[in-house]
Amino acid sequence: MAKALVTWGGWEGHEPDKVAALFAGWLEGAGMEVEVTDTLACFDDPARLADLSLIVPVWTMSKIGKEQAQNACAAVAAGAGLAGCHGGMCDAFRENVDWQFMTGAQWVAHPGNDGVEYGVRMVSDDPLVTGVGNFTVKTEQYYLHVDPAVKVHAVCDFPLVEGPHSPNGPVAMPVVFTKRWGEGRVYYNALGHQKNVIDQGPAAELMRRGLIWAAR
Repeated sequence: MAKALVTWGGWEGHEPDKVAALFAGWLEGAGMEVEVTDTLACFDDPARLADLSLIVPVWTMSKIGKEQAQNACAAVAAGAGLAGCHGGMCDAFRENVDWQFMTGAQWVAHPGNDGVEYGVRMVSDDPLVTGVGNFTVKTEQYYLHVDPAVKVHAVCDFPLVEGPHSPNGPVAMPVVFTKRWGEGRVYYNALGHQKNVIDQGPAAELMRRGLIWAAR
């Protein structure tokens, strides 16, 4: 049976425990054996990580040990999948560039903070987004620094809130993207400020598909 590891912690405002439980339920429903943990010690053992089909981080504004990050990167490069959302993956460990390189982006701002209403637009014909259709959300709108190697599947438009970035003009910011890290698949969805943003509707379907796609 395929094994998934869901690890959660960090800033409590992102409801990491609830998001982790949501993801674990979806993965169990897909027939996977799921371990849920609230510690980064799960990244200490390379052999343990090598046995995984999928790693799902749900950590925000935290710190990871250098060897822990290297172990995670090596496991994904060897074929384990990596999938996550919002700050739980791409604002997990701001001080670790290995993690940022692997995940494909780093959060830098959310102009307007929580409660911005914006559209999410599909821009690929990949099965990850086929049939989902464009939709509107009201939540944080992530401005990311993004790896140019990623494959973008959905975007949102900036600026909606005026700020020092506005004179640069319109920007289509990735919301959903994928990339490869060695033999592993990496999936990211910028939605998910709290559980209720991604536990229903199109946002939930995108995230569920991404988790399953990334798994070895």
